[in-house]
Amino acid sequence: MARDVKWVRYGLRDIASKGSSKRRKFEDGSHSACSEENEPDSGVSDEGSTRPMGVKAAKARGKKPMGDAKDMSQFQTTWTIKQQDLAPKENISKMRLLDTLIAKQDPLADYEEALKKKLINELMSN
Repeated sequence: MARDVKWVRYGLRDIASKGSSKRRKFEDGSHSACSEENEPDSGVSDEGSTRPMGVKAAKARGKKPMGDAKDMSQFQTTWTIKQQDLAPKENISKMRLLDTLIAKQDPLADYEEALKKKLINELMSN
């Protein structure tokens, strides 16, 4: 009631009771601060209005190291496992190549003979 007395003093009681304000009220009950935001021709869109990164956040992001130590150690363990898986496959492929060189009936060329000796030495040393 004390509020009404304040408006009566200035002769604005009718305006205050009507609820007029700077905001515009829409049919769905929502309010808007200005009329330009909700017009279809306005250049402001609600979908792409994400806030840009602040200066301090951008600097902190630039100083952050690219990879973490945890990621690097995980990569190294994965790489050693992969190497262990590939080693037997490489030996099998060398054995197949050696088998084809030994199985040839024709005399071997110089480079084939050198490859044969090299493969024998590698497979015997392992």
